[in-house]
Amino acid sequence: SRGPFECTAALVGAAGIRRGESVLDVACGTGAVAREAAGRVGPSGRVVGIDTSAAALAIALRGSRAANVDFVQADAEGFSLAREFDAVTCQYALFFFPSARRALRCMRRCLAGPGRLAVAVHGTDTPYYTSFLGPAAEAVPVAARPGAPRLDRYGTRGALAAEVSRAGFGRVRVRDVTFRYSPGTFEAYWRRYVRYVGGPLGEGLRALGPARRRELKARVRERTLPYTRGGVLTFPWQVLILTASR
Repeated sequence: SRGPFECTAALVGAAGIRRGESVLDVACGTGAVAREAAGRVGPSGRVVGIDTSAAALAIALRGSRAANVDFVQADAEGFSLAREFDAVTCQYALFFFPSARRALRCMRRCLAGPGRLAVAVHGTDTPYYTSFLGPAAEAVPVAARPGAPRLDRYGTRGALAAEVSRAGFGRVRVRDVTFRYSPGTFEAYWRRYVRYVGGPLGEGLRALGPARRRELKARVRERTLPYTRGGVLTFPWQVLILTASR
């Protein structure tokens, strides 16, 4: 519920979820949105979360004991479910899908009548990421896989609204929310990032020699200075919340 994940309650609220309704959470991850939605629909409602990651779904199952929630392993771009839903939610995942439009069309097909869609994505103003990833990408050039989706491609209102409209949704509205997130001191921020960043970039960072790592660290620190007060970092975190109807 901290920082950008304060968005969970805002997203479920934007979806207009009410008691007794059925809700599908696409790319549910470890189940934060599904659990929030389950509390809104109550025992007479139903929530289904889908994700491709078995590891994430195992965490979601451990974290939810509610009888009105199910978790299913499925691909967002090709799923088909037997039931229809009153609302579909998707938090911080649309930009990961190679074909977001295909995923959105799957979401639209599973909505009943004038069902509602609510989507949240990171905006372009996310210095928590850019302060580190900009200098890191220069220090460790990694060739992007051909066709790989850019994670900032829906970071503006226009880009997000256009993609959802092209998938056939109507009454598309986007609002901009800025949360605040503090990872603590710069040293804590640096250690976590170096430890957890994955893929070729992470491998390259961990292989840097001491001198190049010190140089990279100094460049990252310089980027974070505008967000430092009293030795503690606090980043603004822009989130776009879109609502639409079938």
